Formats: sequence, structure tokens, C-alpha cells
Amino acid sequence: MDQILVSVLSNRLKSICGQMGVTIEKSAHSPLLVEGRDFSLGLYAADGTLIEQTEYIPILGYATVPGVKAIVEYFKDDVKEGDVFLHNDTYTGGNQNSDWKVVKPVFYEGELVAWTAIIAHQADVGGAVPGSYNPYATDLWQEGLRITPLKIIESSKKRQDVWDLVFGNVRLPVVADDVTAMIGGCAVGERELIAIYDKYGVETLNEAVAEIFKSTEEIAKKIIEDIPNGVYTSSILTYDDGFDHDKEMNIDVTITVENEKMTFDFAGTHPQTKGYVNAPLPVTISSVMIAFFMLSDQDLPHNDAIHNCIDITVPEGTMLNPKFPAASGFGNHLSDQIVTVVMMALSEVLPERVTAGWNPLLCGIINGKDPDTEAPFVDILLNGSKGGSGGTYGANGFDHIGLIASGGALAAQDPEMFEITMPLTLHKYEYATDSAGAGQWRGGYGVETVFEVNADNTQLSIFGDGKYEASAGKGLLGGTDGGLNSIKIEYPDGTVYDSEVKDLVSDIPAGTVYTQIAGGGGGYGDPKERDKEAVMEELKTGLISAESAKEHYGVEIESTSCTSGEKMKMR
Repeated sequence: MDQILVSVLSNRLKSICGQMGVTIEKSAHSPLLVEGRDFSLGLYAADGTLIEQTEYIPILGYATVPGVKAIVEYFKDDVKEGDVFLHNDTYTGGNQNSDWKVVKPVFYEGELVAWTAIIAHQADVGGAVPGSYNPYATDLWQEGLRITPLKIIESSKKRQDVWDLVFGNVRLPVVADDVTAMIGGCAVGERELIAIYDKYGVETLNEAVAEIFKSTEEIAKKIIEDIPNGVYTSSILTYDDGFDHDKEMNIDVTITVENEKMTFDFAGTHPQTKGYVNAPLPVTISSVMIAFFMLSDQDLPHNDAIHNCIDITVPEGTMLNPKFPAASGFGNHLSDQIVTVVMMALSEVLPERVTAGWNPLLCGIINGKDPDTEAPFVDILLNGSKGGSGGTYGANGFDHIGLIASGGALAAQDPEMFEITMPLTLHKYEYATDSAGAGQWRGGYGVETVFEVNADNTQLSIFGDGKYEASAGKGLLGGTDGGLNSIKIEYPDGTVYDSEVKDLVSDIPAGTVYTQIAGGGGGYGDPKERDKEAVMEELKTGLISAESAKEHYGVEIESTSCTSGEKMKMR
């Protein structure tokens, strides 16, 4: 096929995904989607094969595929033009109860030719805890509404009884608004695909997709061929299963590279936990793909062809592939450890491609009733969880970027909108001194966030990791670990509570002050090799303390306080 036409169609498909994403940003209502952009979307062949996707949140990319295929298989011949399907179930291909998929078939001249799909995190999906992160859940029913493949619109007509059943089981009307926006995004994708079929025909586009798949596989094989054959292993710990706050859970990986094939085997990983610290298999697969794309030294399409040269094996019954009906609300966030353990395993053989550990997520979801409007509110505190990424060869880590599952794409909340839409007053939001891991290329800096609660009887659901030394963002090849995470709750009477990393704090009164430190990323390489002038610049701005500069970088200064016109002097 003419390769210029293949390129044109490839970029056109990518552009369609971009249009679908803009539709969500401009028409959804929740800050989580409008500001946080916590969604991903894609185009699929008639059999559910992934053709193209745009991962606003990378963890949702390859984690969407099994759910789309479950819908295709479940409804088979019972699919009509104008239908829309909904899905979230973690045991029929879902990755998290809070991540709902809207999937729409595309018909051309009466034939089913493709699907459009959008997956997005919902502000609430029912269950025992508003916001649907329940650290005490022991099965999936305690976490929220379970949606197996479900038709919510049939032949362009809303199935009102089904619609009312679904949204009658969530707390916030904004969820129905966001799902409506997702349906609109899928319709935009459908419209643009039909425009391609009108211009080029179904056969031509299918032929182009086959060429794209062939090219993708060839590029992926070349990337793998550049890795020396061998077996590479590593292990990492994560903490707190929701019941035992000191519990240590290991994630083990053995990576085998043989010519054009790469296998990731997670045998030896900790058994599934009692609580919600379990990752459904789609999460583990998507996390491995995040690591693979980060290790690749070139851009390549994100489609199903990559799996022709990458195998991922995860024993059933482990915390990375739990058995029914285990809870798994925290599972998405085990991507922090999965990506890091892959990087650690390959650090010696690919020293110029690996990235030091990102700050593992620690996040809070606050919920309650707004005293001014009497309306319920739920907010995922995005800003407070934006730690730093790891350093890499030739570059410092990114500051204030957030969890690796989002690839840094999870945007920050606007501070003014934060105060306008929630009964909260922001007091402080700035980089946290000494939070970055030291290295020839340092990790990214994390942040300190302080706000006051203006509503009584609020509740915080806290989930994450990074409170213990062994769970900080890992330094690599001589770099030090990033700073630790913490959440402190100071009540009006002066009582202070230091939260666990899996916690549920209720009956919080107005006047309570919430303080969170999001640690930095791990450093890369020997800190003594870092440019001293760069250290001095960060000393001047307070990003690093004099003590840390001396300890890690061997930089001492004559004066830590300078009057106007004076300069710090290094010795």
C-alpha cells in the first residue's frame, strides 16, 4: 500500500482520538475530567482489536482493551446502529470499579466496522464510601456498583429503566453528566470514522490498519533486539493492605529477553491481599506497557500489534491478578511499583534508558456536605498528590508531576476553582524543600499542600504508599531515594493525627487543617557528579537546604542569608 497514504490515515486516526478527548474536556462537568483529564480513549476494530488510542491517563490505555472485548463477546450479534454500552466490572475485563467505559459501535452501510470507546474515572460509583475508595473493603461489592457488559442506549433511544438503575446507585448527579459527555465523545469518533470510510472506503482503511500493525510490530521487535539477551530480575515492596498498616507485600519480576521476544513473569509476587490492594490483570498489563514505552527510544503506535512480541505472565491469586471476588480499588496505583520494579530489573543493562523511581502516589478523597448549598461534594485532592518523577540519564526528574499511572498528564486543579467549588480554603501550595532524590540528575521535587476544611462531618479516604523509607521513589545507579509522603490532620482543638497510607478518617469538623507532603522522585547517578552551579541555584530558591547540599553534593556556602546585591559563595 502507498506508504504516504498509510501515514495520512494513521495520523487521521490519531486526530480522531484527539477530537474525542477535547469533547470530554469541553463538555464533562466534574473537575476530575475537566481539569484532571482522568480518562483515555481509543478506536477498535469490529472484533475489539485496539487500532489506535490516546492515553490522557496511560494506565487506562491497555487496561481498556479487555473490557471492550468483553462487550463485543457478550453481545455478539445483538449490536445495532445507535447502541451504547457501559462497563466497569473487574472480573470481565475491567481495571477498577471507578473507571467506567462507554463503548459505541460504528456501522457503515449496515455493517459493523469498528468501535469507539472512552474510559473515565467517575467521582462516585456507590459503595460504602463516597468517592468509592474503601480501605476496609474485602470484596468487590463493598467498593461500588458492579457493571458487567450493559446496553444503556438501544438504537439511539435511552433505556430509561437501565439508566435510572445505574445512576440511582451513585451519589452524585455529576456522574450522569460525565457519562453523557463520554457518549458524546464516542459519537464524535463515530462521525469522524464514517467520514474516513466515505472518502477512502472500508477496505482501504482496513488495509492501512494492517500496514500500521505490521510496522508497529517491526519497530517493537527492533527495540527488543537492541536489549542484550538475558534474564533480569528485581523485587520491590509495597506497604499496608488496608488492615495491617505495617504489612509488607513484595512484587517480583523476571524479565527474559530473547532476540525479538520479551517476557515479563511476575511469579513469586505476594498472594492477593485481604483488602483492596490488588491489581486486576488489565492494570498489570497496562503498567508493563507504560514501562516498555518509557524504555523505548522512539515513538511507536499504541495498538494490539505490540503484544505479538511481548508476553506478560501473572499467576492467578497474586496481588497482581486476584481471584474473584477480591476487592481491587487500589489496584491502579500499584503501577507505581510495577513500573519501578521493571526499571530496576533493567537498570544495569539499559543504564541510559531507565528512569529512577517516581514518587508513589499518596492521595486523599474528601467528601461531605457543603454548608452553603446543602449539596454533597466529593473531591480527589489532585494537587496534594503531585510528587516528582525520577531522574534519568541526561535529565532531572519533573517537578510537581504526579503519579506514573497518569504519565504526568493528570493536570493540577486551579486553586481558585478549588475554593469556589468546594468548602475548602487553600493556605499553602508550593514545592517541598529537600523532597527530590539527589543524583547526577536529581529527581523531581514534590509539593506541600495545606488547606482548611469549612464543613462539619467531612470524611477523608486516604490511599497510597511512600510513608516508609523502603517505599520512597527509588534512586538508581548511585542516586538517592526521593522524599517520603505524609498526611497530617490537625483538629481545631490542637489534636494532630498522622494518617496511615490506607485510611478512612470520619467526622472531621470545620476548622480542621489538612497538611500533605508529596515526596520527590529518586535521583539518578552519583550526586557528586552533578553540576555545582545547578545545586547553588536551588539553594538560592530554597528547593534544597544547606545541610542537604553539603551531605549529598559536597557543596558548602559561606552564607545562607544574603542581603540585596550579595551572592552566595560556594566553597
